[in-house]
Amino acid sequence: MAQRVLFLITEDWYFLAHRLPMARAAKAAGYEVHVATRLRDGAEAIEKEGFIAHALGWSRGSVSPWGNVSAVLEIRRLLRDLRPEILHNVSLKPMLLGGLASFGHKDVAVVNNMTGRGSLFADGAPSGPVQRAVGFALGTLLGRERSKTVVENPDDKNFLIALGVPADRVVVIPGSGVDTERLVPLPEPSAPVTAAFAGRMLAVKGVEELVRAFSLVRAQGVPLRLLLAGDCDTENSGSLKPEQLKAFAAIDGIACLGHVDDIRDVWAKAHFAVLASRGGEGVPMSLLEAAACGRPMVVTDVPGSRDIVVDGVSGLTVPLGDTPALAEAMATLARDADLRDRCAKAARALAEETFSAPEVGRQLMAVYRALGPAQRTAVNDLRASSV
Repeated sequence: MAQRVLFLITEDWYFLAHRLPMARAAKAAGYEVHVATRLRDGAEAIEKEGFIAHALGWSRGSVSPWGNVSAVLEIRRLLRDLRPEILHNVSLKPMLLGGLASFGHKDVAVVNNMTGRGSLFADGAPSGPVQRAVGFALGTLLGRERSKTVVENPDDKNFLIALGVPADRVVVIPGSGVDTERLVPLPEPSAPVTAAFAGRMLAVKGVEELVRAFSLVRAQGVPLRLLLAGDCDTENSGSLKPEQLKAFAAIDGIACLGHVDDIRDVWAKAHFAVLASRGGEGVPMSLLEAAACGRPMVVTDVPGSRDIVVDGVSGLTVPLGDTPALAEAMATLARDADLRDRCAKAARALAEETFSAPEVGRQLMAVYRALGPAQRTAVNDLRASSV
């Protein structure tokens, strides 16, 4: 009987966009893969992969105490009925609620997949009462027996250790895996030189700073264009408003594309990527995809972004909050085709060697194996008798 792994994740679209490589690696290793999430339009795509989807009634943006209690009880029922060998919690909310739900299930190993600190901890250590409470809960839940926490960059590992999580329970796996077979280097488009941002339109991703920097570049007489690919996120309190995007689109040289189904369509139109993140990222998937497509990058020097962008090698990094420096870096890449070419080749090589789906999958399966199977003879016999 195949061992079962249950991915617990807030949204079906997020699973499909960010965790498919890990789930595919688990399936290839012989696991029966289950995905518990809020199902909207993704059930068919999940099941087409050979995974088993389970609908959850939770809301990603809800902070209701009763809603969270209800979610914990729903997850506990699923754990009782499914009896997975591994519970793989993806991001902060599933880590917290899945961690609570798994108490008492000593035969279930837990992998907590921290995809960045999020806006709650983007500025660093816990400071306010909510941050301190969440930090205390993380420090407690992530230290349980037969558990490992996977983070995407060394800064996040140090963050968790500072919260009290034992260092040997935290593993760095860079990113979530990018498909370097589907995403291949693309030729540069024709002039004018175009920069692109791809992602949700959130304040923490520095979209407003990017637009201000773009205006400075244009004021220098550089004929740069800017593409903004992505939508607002109504369930995120830090989302920009649709009115702001309309105002951006009214600026000469900026085009708002909205959601783009195939990210290759964005990078086929852009010469380089730019992300002015304020922090809280793991390793941004948008940058991994840009690198795989052979695009150099301009980023702020924050955890995650600086793990994929080596300054002067795969792109350019600038200090956080320095809009003139961001504008200068954008102008530099816009003017220097040779620099773009060198950085593009280095970015692609880094995507292949460090961040590819096979490499990330290999490292994740090593984590699964390290947790080891529990002694579950009675459970396995029951499964076998029900087949």
